[in-house]
Amino acid sequence: MSMKKRVLAFDFGASSGRAILGIFDGEKITLREVHRFANEPVSVHSTVYWDVLRLFHDIKQGIIKAKAEGGFDTIGIDTWGVDFGLIDSEGRLVENPIHYRDLRTKGLVEEAFEFIPKERFYNLTGIQFMELNTVFQLYALKKYRPHILDRSDKLLFMPDLFAYMLTGEPITEYSIATTSQLVDINTKDWCGEIFEKLGIPRRLMGEITMPGTVSRNLTPEICEECGIDVAKVINVCGHDTQSAITAVPSDKEDFVFLSSGTWSLFGTETDKPIVNEKSLSMNITNEGGCEGKTGFLKNIIGLWLIQESRRQFAREGAQYSYADLENLALQEEPFRCFIDPDAPEFVPMGNLPQRVRDYCKKTGQYVPQTVGGIMRCIYESLAMKYRMTFDMLRECTGKDYPCIHVIGGGVKDGLLCRMTASSCNVPVKAGPIEATVLGNIAVQLMAEGCIKDVAEARKVISNSETLRVYEPESPEKWAAAYEIFRQVTK
Repeated sequence: MSMKKRVLAFDFGASSGRAILGIFDGEKITLREVHRFANEPVSVHSTVYWDVLRLFHDIKQGIIKAKAEGGFDTIGIDTWGVDFGLIDSEGRLVENPIHYRDLRTKGLVEEAFEFIPKERFYNLTGIQFMELNTVFQLYALKKYRPHILDRSDKLLFMPDLFAYMLTGEPITEYSIATTSQLVDINTKDWCGEIFEKLGIPRRLMGEITMPGTVSRNLTPEICEECGIDVAKVINVCGHDTQSAITAVPSDKEDFVFLSSGTWSLFGTETDKPIVNEKSLSMNITNEGGCEGKTGFLKNIIGLWLIQESRRQFAREGAQYSYADLENLALQEEPFRCFIDPDAPEFVPMGNLPQRVRDYCKKTGQYVPQTVGGIMRCIYESLAMKYRMTFDMLRECTGKDYPCIHVIGGGVKDGLLCRMTASSCNVPVKAGPIEATVLGNIAVQLMAEGCIKDVAEARKVISNSETLRVYEPESPEKWAAAYEIFRQVTK
């Protein structure tokens, strides 16, 4: 294959977005970042919104810059899960999409169980319960602002919304749809029972399509505005986690990954969903992936704890880089106190360091006073939480895994990678950092017939990336501290 294939990936995280060109020469994928932009939520009268028009403006900027860098044939878009825009019968946005950290869903999970018992709910969808899931956002709309649903004609999840803005054609991609907790795990279609029992209008939902199967052309207006020839938008795995899983550089059928960013997603890939009492009690999720596979994983609060603490220190007038925070953590004594990273008080924005201190005080532990002490507590607690999740996965699948693949932005966090290896007592293989983008690009290349399937995509990605390996250090000390962590957090 002498001709190089060029595709453009848009990858939106919860704090930034990028446009990255992927250039495939038949053996390796080379990445070229052409545009990076902030993704900052905006709070108005105590509702938190995504600034969706600004983000769409940045997509167009990315297209213009990618053209200047030599152009591309196709576009793929992936974003965070669960959030959506509502479109009216004229094809216009009804209101700005609301952020999953908005408080409108508070307390609604338990309320929903009055209509659908918890076990039944889980057996239908296989998705872990989180207040931010689409189903509870829609239930909140139905309960508090039903007129919004009355005015809406279609619901589009974020990647599908951006694709619709580019092409004028609405579609719903499978991986992002499963994050909603509204898809029937067996039929891979919308679960009528949930819509009916919660009173959510089923008419809002479009037909579900599989990743890599549908492409639509950019509208003539977009082509003219950006000065480009017609290009196709391919529906890749719209959920960034599934794009990242597609790029795990493993040649084994069974592997464990930790996709590390604002959120940590810890899991494995399975041929069939695992839905039983054990996975329900552990609140593990089964998300739809590429080639009909399932991402069997747990959502854990991740680097958000460090990002939001850093923002708080800045609000108090102290500027630290991530490297500074890592160094300060290393100067502190190990294993003095722990938090449960997934305790509800750590989800909202605000003074996170104070909440860490409050948690330590409430649980009768040493209360960290220094910046380094708080960071050490967060780092070690995350590594312990990964160990707990690793144990759960092995218990649910009945399999053992020789290493953990850490992918995503957290690969740059050497301290957390080292601690994860020590805590879980297996080597950590770190890389690629750009797993999500590589998965997005791989599905575009598969749709275009340049790569055969996911197995081949993983080989190509292994060829294209260098991995760093971290071996466990003092695992016996970590194992002893883990028992304390379990006592404190149960």
